[in-house]
Amino acid sequence: MPELPEVEVTRRGVAPHVEGKTISGVVLRHSGLRWPFPDGLETLLAGCIVRATGRRGKYLLLQFDHGTLIIHLGMSGHIRILPADTPPQKHDHVDLLLGDQALRLTDPRRFGAVLWHGIEEGAVEEHLLLRHLGVEPLEAGFTAELMHRMTRGRSAPIKQVLLAGDIVVGVGNIYASESLFKARIHPKTAAGRISLARYALLAEAIRETLAAAIDKGGSSLRDFINVNGQSGYFQQDYFVYNRTGLPCRLCNKPVRQIQQGQRSTFYCTNCQK
Repeated sequence: MPELPEVEVTRRGVAPHVEGKTISGVVLRHSGLRWPFPDGLETLLAGCIVRATGRRGKYLLLQFDHGTLIIHLGMSGHIRILPADTPPQKHDHVDLLLGDQALRLTDPRRFGAVLWHGIEEGAVEEHLLLRHLGVEPLEAGFTAELMHRMTRGRSAPIKQVLLAGDIVVGVGNIYASESLFKARIHPKTAAGRISLARYALLAEAIRETLAAAIDKGGSSLRDFINVNGQSGYFQQDYFVYNRTGLPCRLCNKPVRQIQQGQRSTFYCTNCQK
């Protein structure tokens, strides 16, 4: 599933092709993805200028004068910039036409979303899917003090708390495992038992891990490619994720895999206490 780094890589790739450009048309090849497409989306966007791109957690935002288009890549989606006359393939569901180019959303499993939030509904941050998201991990509001304060009394494992997204947003399964390894924290440790000093290590590990993943184009374990059709390569630098049974890069003990909340967690039993 594309996580925050993959969505940010997509935003950065899309931005120079769409910002300041006029939508000349919209092509919808189905009635919707995870949810139905907004009624009248073609009319809403045709002739309108994309003022800016943004991202909130794993949601890509295209901002117009009269509202914001919210795009989620689902489990296996990606966006490419292509010549407008490129024939669509089986899983190409949405085209935003921009003159001789098209922003094309491909989603084989159709778990993604294309939604509209009109300016009359208030700030896009108040959209139902965005209003309860935690702080952005690469912004100043994400601190060890915040994590420490908001986890007091919480008995859930720290890995599950990171995935929940109500404290910090966008730290998905891959990057939670990697960040906990860097901070030397066992993924099953109760969030409420972690000290402020250890949260300082974790916050820094999350920032470093996500920034490094963005710099390397994200991870491409399955379907993710960037807007130019290229794969990311951060997976070459994983310390624990998807390395079950392989030696830890620090201590040579085998990496272990467990299930937490129906998701695989990878960690080193020696380095993470």
